[in-house]
Amino acid sequence: MPASVLQLVGHPGQVHLRSRTFVSAGQGEAMSGGEVAIGIDVGGTKIAAGLVEITSGRVLSMHRVPTEPEMGGEAVLRKCLDLAGRLAEEALAAGTCLAGVGVGVPELVSPEGSITSNQTIDWRDVPVAESFGRIAPAGVESDVRAAALAEARYGSGRKCYNFLYVTIGTGISCTLVQGGLPYRGARGNALVLASGKLTCWCERCGGFAVTVVEEFSSGPAIARRYADLTGDSAATSEKVLALAEAGNATARAVVVSAAELVGGAIGFAVNILDPEVVVIGGGLGTAGGTYWEHMVRSAREHIWSEQTRGLEILRSELGEHAGLIGAALVGWRAGRAHGVGHEEER
Repeated sequence: MPASVLQLVGHPGQVHLRSRTFVSAGQGEAMSGGEVAIGIDVGGTKIAAGLVEITSGRVLSMHRVPTEPEMGGEAVLRKCLDLAGRLAEEALAAGTCLAGVGVGVPELVSPEGSITSNQTIDWRDVPVAESFGRIAPAGVESDVRAAALAEARYGSGRKCYNFLYVTIGTGISCTLVQGGLPYRGARGNALVLASGKLTCWCERCGGFAVTVVEEFSSGPAIARRYADLTGDSAATSEKVLALAEAGNATARAVVVSAAELVGGAIGFAVNILDPEVVVIGGGLGTAGGTYWEHMVRSAREHIWSEQTRGLEILRSELGEHAGLIGAALVGWRAGRAHGVGHEEER
């Protein structure tokens, strides 16, 4: 960690930074002494980290690096700490109040902030929040709840008391938001939409059919299924979506079937939770075109109540930045708990 950051964190409960103005190389947004938080959005393929202005939700500075989870949890944690240190340096130069550091992870996170799964990165029993707490007050949250928190304050859910947030990308998860706060559940596990098995008896084949929606409808699943059919092992989900829009029959069949299955899962969640609206985020969820059209149609077809079937299904307004902005809000809320900052909860 840079020496100046070590100086900055001598008193972790209250971090005030000096200097007056700064223009980041990453975003080109000017900073000027306002209250900011560091958000770190840890994904399966990349880590996005940035300084976020709490008043507006603007991303003032951002850096991306590959996650490389195969290197192990400790290596990923070092990358995240390096990014946080770099951003703290930028905030120091800007004369802002660094309110906190938040980390969004693609794992289950308990209400106490402990990471309890290792689907992507094994940070179980790792003191993640404590590690970042050497920079500023820190919090850890699941990535879907972090993104939903951002949509509730700044994005598509800001006018709703109650909405269902669904993220579709490398993984597929959801969370119910009420009164601006995502619902965690008793153990922090109220986010699994597409990772569990769906099992039913198939009379035609005389056996049990087992489906995992995430293994059929997520970005990596679309690329894998297309590769299995065509031999194009270099295909990405973005390429398959583009081919589907261009009229490629194989790509279209893969995309349509993926969208229809995840749409059914969304419809099932709506039947249980009865939200005011549904907000869809994630790189694949906001891609538009064939995937979006068939996902929305399938969701409506699987909603049982006619009264509910016409509910609004909206794209995330914050797009790819939702997770980063939400992670910053998690950090800001950790700072509030430590008496740092002055922005009001909304």
